[in-house]
Amino acid sequence: MTRSGQPAPIGRHRYDVVIAGARCAGAATAMLLARRGLSVLVVDPMRRGSDTLSTHALMRAAVLQLARWGLLDTLRAAGTPTIRSTTFHYGEESITLPIKQRDGVDGLYAPRRTVIDPILLEAAEAAGAEVALGRSVVDLLRDRDGRVRGATIAGTDGRDVDVAADLVIGADGVRSRIASLVGAVEEHVATSATASIYGYRRDLGVDGFHWYYAAGASVGAIPTNDGDTCVFASLPPKLFELSRSKGLETVYREVLEQVSPELAARVAGSAPSSKLRGFAGLQGFLRRSAGSGWALVGDAGYFKDPLTAHGITDALRDAELLARAVLAGSDDAVAGYQQTRDGLVRGLFEVTDRIASFEWDLQQVKELHLQLSREMNAEVDLLKTLHETPMGSRRAVA
Repeated sequence: MTRSGQPAPIGRHRYDVVIAGARCAGAATAMLLARRGLSVLVVDPMRRGSDTLSTHALMRAAVLQLARWGLLDTLRAAGTPTIRSTTFHYGEESITLPIKQRDGVDGLYAPRRTVIDPILLEAAEAAGAEVALGRSVVDLLRDRDGRVRGATIAGTDGRDVDVAADLVIGADGVRSRIASLVGAVEEHVATSATASIYGYRRDLGVDGFHWYYAAGASVGAIPTNDGDTCVFASLPPKLFELSRSKGLETVYREVLEQVSPELAARVAGSAPSSKLRGFAGLQGFLRRSAGSGWALVGDAGYFKDPLTAHGITDALRDAELLARAVLAGSDDAVAGYQQTRDGLVRGLFEVTDRIASFEWDLQQVKELHLQLSREMNAEVDLLKTLHETPMGSRRAVA
């Protein structure tokens, strides 16, 4: 979108790849493809630097990706605090784990989306990707055989533009327009979902990530940019429905007090830097994410409950898996992207679903976290293996 508020112009009528969605998954995919010489167009109706719902936390795999892509120093320079420890609170028991230096990672981070999204998008532009904000994909172009051959792109000015492409990628979130247009089915659906209420507190005075668990609920504190800490409460959707009558603030404070009176007291004694926001919950899914001339990445293809705070990490990992498949230059390679992703994330998906059920006692949730840790270590191991194999260059799916 231009400074005048008009949708950004589109410079060409054909690209190797059109990507719908300019946040973490879309911007990272665009950057990787453009760095390898593909012509890439990214469209998104959002304004540059706008905020969105997020848990912020980057796990080790995400930090590893940013470091390998040359963007970690930029993230630090934006004032994103380095997280040196993470503490799990199970009732009265607290377990603090230092972040060990390994694989070039000596800390974790939790950037605001107003920070990390622009960093990735600017890196995509620096690599040569064209970005048109204020525009969205409204339809797909197909050949006689039904293969996707491009997209119809609309702007806020009401004008549609047809753009040809070898591949259209949907990185447009859980309610993906691209997924709807191609009829991408949900091949696996979670059984549980949590609702959440969160807000930001100034100078809360917490050190590192803090995750608190009690029967039927969880809360957490995640330090982020500008001296703010994101404090969230995760709860069953039925309890969240009470906020309609009791108000978000009341339900939020009640859950904080139930799970961690200590955190509740810190919140009460600190200044809010934002209004509370609520999320009613959504069951996770694995969608079919590759087809003839199209693919899905990020939440468009795979979404799991935010309680384990792994969404941005998923997006950055899958951006590389998809980019490598696209650069291999065949439909089989793109189909293989989904197979690789599904094989890697099924364990993460299932353990997250079990945690999101709230059907556990404190000993059981500790064991689930150990399982989650093993799955995340396997994720890092895969990325390390990928990084030992250079990515291809300038080969789009024909």
